[in-house]
Amino acid sequence: MTSPTASALPDFAKKLLDDANYVVVATSNTDGSPQTSVLWATYDGDELLLSTLQGRKKETNWLKDPRTSVLILDRDDPYRYVEVRGTVSMTTEGGPELIERLSQIYTGQSYTGDEGTDNVRVVARVTPTHIHVR
Repeated sequence: MTSPTASALPDFAKKLLDDANYVVVATSNTDGSPQTSVLWATYDGDELLLSTLQGRKKETNWLKDPRTSVLILDRDDPYRYVEVRGTVSMTTEGGPELIERLSQIYTGQSYTGDEGTDNVRVVARVTPTHIHVR
C-alpha cells in the first residue's frame, strides 16, 4: 500500500511501534550525502515522534532540510516494514518526557542517559507525506 500525499499512519505501523521495533532514520547532510541512525520511536495520532539531542547530526541536518525518511522494521520479519517519508518539526518542549516514555516502551526502565549532563532533548515530530507498507 502506498500513499503519495499526507496520510494516516497505518495500524500496522502503530503496532510495530507499540511492540518496540527499532526505526532507521535518514537525513541529508549539507553535501547531499545520506546520514542514518537507529532510534526508538513512537507516535502521536498520525505523526511519528523521535528523540535526539541538540547538536546531534540528525538535528543539525533537519534544521537545514526537514525532509526525512523513517523505516520501521518488523524484528520478527525484516521483509515486513513501513517506510514513512515526511517533514520534521522540532521543539525542546517535552523532550525529557518523550525520552522517558520511549525508554519505558523499549527497555521497561527509566531513562538515565542524560543524568549528570547538560544534554538538551529535542522532540522531532515527523508529519508523513508518503507512506509505503510492505
